[in-house]
Amino acid sequence: MSQFGQGDSPKTIEDLLGGALMAKLDRFDVLSRKIFSGKVHGERRSRRRGQSVDFADYRPYTAGDDLRFVDWNIYARLETLFLKLFLEEEDLSLAIAIDTSPSMDWGGPNKLGFCKRLAMALGYIGLVNQHRVSLYGFNSEGVQPLTSLRGRRRTREMATWLLGLEAGEAGGLEPAMRSIAMGRRGRGVLIVLSDFLEPEGYDQGLRYVTGGGDDVFCIQVLAPDELDPASRGLSGDVRLRDLETGEDCEITVTPGLMRMYRERLDQFCGGLRDWCSRRGIGHLTIGSDVDMEVLLVEYLRRQGLLQ
Repeated sequence: MSQFGQGDSPKTIEDLLGGALMAKLDRFDVLSRKIFSGKVHGERRSRRRGQSVDFADYRPYTAGDDLRFVDWNIYARLETLFLKLFLEEEDLSLAIAIDTSPSMDWGGPNKLGFCKRLAMALGYIGLVNQHRVSLYGFNSEGVQPLTSLRGRRRTREMATWLLGLEAGEAGGLEPAMRSIAMGRRGRGVLIVLSDFLEPEGYDQGLRYVTGGGDDVFCIQVLAPDELDPASRGLSGDVRLRDLETGEDCEITVTPGLMRMYRERLDQFCGGLRDWCSRRGIGHLTIGSDVDMEVLLVEYLRRQGLLQ
């Protein structure tokens, strides 16, 4: 009999985000599909008309408008009141929630380690663009937060927190999403990194974060061992252990069993994709062996999460 094992997780800041990739990320930004009104001035330009110093357009004056924004030069020429409009600066809040349940601490490459590297890259993009960045690790033991980081100088603090993030008890998506949704101040982009292999399902948990105004994006991370077990050496008589429940199961791997497994996996991933699509949630399923630069530069730009 055989049994699959765990992979390695990043142990240094260089493991999380190397200098070569960091340099390439400086030119990217997180893109929201929604328009948010920030509480403080940031560096992100909004499509909203506001009160920054950058002129955008004119519109006719209507009763009750602020007279400070009337263009009196135009009035002197045309004897008609016009209001000056300006581009408003937008303060984007970027939140990244990382599933640290036991099923994530598995695979080759390790799923949790992959999510740490991805969270580091996305968080770094947020920091260099002066967004408010918050990270959350979650499992059934609760939510571990690191909130309200801003600016490149917080990069090391974020990396140290990610390196210390460890797997905990099984499950926890539903209470974690409820806790995160209730604690969010302001609206922005919320990225959930998980395999979504929840014993109780994922739908109720994700519903908590869909009604708060955040632009939600789910990235489903699966190990190559899960995507195609046969190609990773799974054959014959094997003992499998459910990392969420701790229960063992002995099976004999046959071509028919592999076909059934693949059909069930496709059904599960397709169900998550369709569920997200119906609710305006971004979704991507990827393997933990995907090259990080390819994921960021190609996949996530194509998905509209980065620009």
